[in-house]
Amino acid sequence: MGFEELLDKVGGFGPFQLWNVALLALPRVLLPMHFLLPIFLAAVPAHRCALPGLPSNFSHQDVWLEAHLPREPDGRLSSCLRFTHPQALPNTTLWGGGQSTGEQLEGEPSTVPCPQGWEYDHSEFSSTIATEWDLVCEQKGLNRASSTFFFAGVLVGAVAFGYLSDRFGRRRLLLVAYVSALVLGLASAASVSYTMFAITRTLTGTALAGFTIIVMPLGGVMLLALVGYLIRDWRWLLLTVTLPCAPGILSLWWVPESARWLLTQGRVEEAHRYLLRCARLNGRPEGEDGLSQEVRALSKVAAAERVVQRPSYLDLFRTPRLRHISLCCMVVWFGVNFSYYGLSLDVSGLGLNVYQTQLLFGAVELPSKLLVYLSVRHAGRRLTLAGTLLGAALSLGFRLLVSSEMKSWSTALAVIGKGFSEAAFTTAYLFTSELYPTVLRQTGMGLTALVGRLGGSLAPLAALLDGVWLSLPKLTYGGIALLAACTALLLPETKHAQLPETIQDVERKSAPSSLQEEEMPMKQVQD
Repeated sequence: MGFEELLDKVGGFGPFQLWNVALLALPRVLLPMHFLLPIFLAAVPAHRCALPGLPSNFSHQDVWLEAHLPREPDGRLSSCLRFTHPQALPNTTLWGGGQSTGEQLEGEPSTVPCPQGWEYDHSEFSSTIATEWDLVCEQKGLNRASSTFFFAGVLVGAVAFGYLSDRFGRRRLLLVAYVSALVLGLASAASVSYTMFAITRTLTGTALAGFTIIVMPLGGVMLLALVGYLIRDWRWLLLTVTLPCAPGILSLWWVPESARWLLTQGRVEEAHRYLLRCARLNGRPEGEDGLSQEVRALSKVAAAERVVQRPSYLDLFRTPRLRHISLCCMVVWFGVNFSYYGLSLDVSGLGLNVYQTQLLFGAVELPSKLLVYLSVRHAGRRLTLAGTLLGAALSLGFRLLVSSEMKSWSTALAVIGKGFSEAAFTTAYLFTSELYPTVLRQTGMGLTALVGRLGGSLAPLAALLDGVWLSLPKLTYGGIALLAACTALLLPETKHAQLPETIQDVERKSAPSSLQEEEMPMKQVQD
């Protein structure tokens, strides 16, 4: 008797499993909130050079700023530079005891970076890490890098927790993830320097990766928009999304260890007690009557599980067909994550404040998942994945053609692009799991998710390309999404196909049709 048959015998998916799903709902919500937290945490409000002696009279303020701050090519006052000497402006009057606004120098007036720091607009955010440590202008790369550090920590943590959970059990590792995320989140909120924040935030990402091994994240984007709107200070916001780890630690008292993992470790009696408890809660007490038979069956399953050698990433590249699938999936997952986080973290120039934008991004998740549900049933997995990636790429491309004055169109295209990228993310999980054989499915999903996290960690840095050309970040996100869409078309369709069990099942699908036709009657004869 296999493990799946044992689960069916104790009631399949019933109240016991629903209880466990409810207990693990917290990390499902915490994950997307932490992943998208930089939208509020690292937001950069409007800013300009600090100018001592700025008049309190509003009309005089305008003249004073004109005299001290140069204008950018788009006509706005500079956020990063000031004149070395105040400039005399035409058609201005004297004030302040007859002193002029400055003296007109011959030639192009010289400018310098803000020597006395910056002043920020606090109407939208009372405090962010950008305002806390002046991560603007020449230091804006450090602001973007904070997101990259976090996702790099997630990448490292996924590898570490994947290995450790197989060795020590998922329940223990979930406890480690909860405690580590709580302690490191509190340390991040109490950071006294950017260096301390970057280190603790990176380690927080490593800790949160323990959740990704156990559960799949649910949408928490709309909740994050609400929390971000109510809490405008970055330290209190970080505390708010971190403190729920405390009740999560308490909930582990009722979370059982994985029965499958107990079997692989030879702990048959513990697994048996787990299944008996599952049978009672699912209304299948008859499972207790077959105690000795179940113990023998569990022993056989455990022995079989222990003798199976753990597959490695190299096994995904040993045969031609599997190698083709793995390489294509790596490109697709990189593109899906890169474009998804590029679209999610770039909320500037949309004509809405960050809270309204994030609320729209969260609202579009439900229709995008409905689109996936309908599309994979009719168009298939491959066309759905390629189509949603193409939709995200086109949305980014059209945004480049829309002028900066057409805010409503830019917002609509951004929301559509976010919906397509969300749909691509959902389809990628389904499609990839059906491409790999059972013996390598977890290994294949682990590799593609690893490459995907690499794409997520590089997405914030791509936004710095606006220093080369303002439209280059969107062009990069859209180009990578288009490449991933084309690559998805190279993968085999899995709609109505039987899931492969072995590597041979995968390789047999690539054999010539004539050879497959010859094998079928031979198999029938053998049967």
